[in-house]
Amino acid sequence: MKKKAILPPTYFYSALIISLILNYVFPIFKFIPFPVNLFGIVLIIFGVVLNLKTDKMFKEANTTVKPFQVPTALLTHGPFSWCRHPMYLGMIAILFGVSMICGSLTCFAGPLIFWIVIRIKFIGAEEQSMLNTFGEEYIRYKDRVKSWV
Repeated sequence: MKKKAILPPTYFYSALIISLILNYVFPIFKFIPFPVNLFGIVLIIFGVVLNLKTDKMFKEANTTVKPFQVPTALLTHGPFSWCRHPMYLGMIAILFGVSMICGSLTCFAGPLIFWIVIRIKFIGAEEQSMLNTFGEEYIRYKDRVKSWV
């Protein structure tokens, strides 16, 4: 029986839960005061919109959003014109937004953990898959567009 891969949304929700638990159990050094913390709402909205837009683009291009499947299209427009990983950026923006709203230092562990896991577990393999599938076209894209922002 083939083991089912854990996808990025699972790590995203885990990081969100970790952030909230750490904020309420160990609220160390509350350093973002009200109303500055409300900027977190802007980050959350940005992240949600970015993820919805990017997901729609994957569907319109009839290519996979799942990191371990072979892509059928190289998206280079919209959010992909300034970020190679807009869905991950959207998820991190949401996590940072929640952390800002909570305002404690411990809450920022979630976004950091998520970023580390995504870098180690997904991005390298995804970029290798894109290189294998699209070759020189992907290399030119990668030279032109940064990984995050």
